[in-house]
Amino acid sequence: MTPVQTQRSPTAPDHTTRAGHPDTTELRVGEDMTVEVALSVMAGADVEHLLLCDGDDERIGSVTRAELVVHRDSPAYTDRVRLRDVLGALCPVAGLPCLPL
Repeated sequence: MTPVQTQRSPTAPDHTTRAGHPDTTELRVGEDMTVEVALSVMAGADVEHLLLCDGDDERIGSVTRAELVVHRDSPAYTDRVRLRDVLGALCPVAGLPCLPL
């Protein structure tokens, strides 16, 4: 298993706080992380979303726990699905996230 590297974002504009956790900032993770690992990181850190970064550590987007759960529960889901695969993939119905076909 590959070790997971997450980073706390130390600077604005990515720096935000959560209610009840005034000194907690958003987590930054690599886009190559799997959905399962991302969900585990989110559960362990008690966060509802992650900031996604490319290989140059540049922010490329974010993903929520709810979006990842929809992808994980999809019939097309496999344990090899990476965050970059789900970033921006939307269903045409109600704008819900879906796995790309």
